[in-house]
Amino acid sequence: MYSGSTHHPERLSNEQVDAAVSMLAMLAEPTRLRLLWALRDDELGVGTLAEKAGCTPTAASQHLAKLRLAGVVVNRADGTARLYRLAGGHVLRLLLESVAQADHTVTGTPDHL
Repeated sequence: MYSGSTHHPERLSNEQVDAAVSMLAMLAEPTRLRLLWALRDDELGVGTLAEKAGCTPTAASQHLAKLRLAGVVVNRADGTARLYRLAGGHVLRLLLESVAQADHTVTGTPDHL
């Protein structure tokens, strides 16, 4: 069980709850989850991300815009292309833990505390 620390208060503020819910909502859409999974180890352009996520570049761009506005991904210019990456270690850990939990659910493998 999580036992709080000086970094995390016992009670969450409304702002913390809203930010967490927004972040989790970004993961709660199949194409966005696939886009984020493709970014777990690399910085990629829209075309490559669309291919890996199984969607059109237009759809990928729309999802990436939402993810960027939510602070889940960041991008940079590389010539005329935009390259995307996860916004940081917390996003990566949230993604990895979400998929690990899903794997336990799908495979029936017991969880480990």
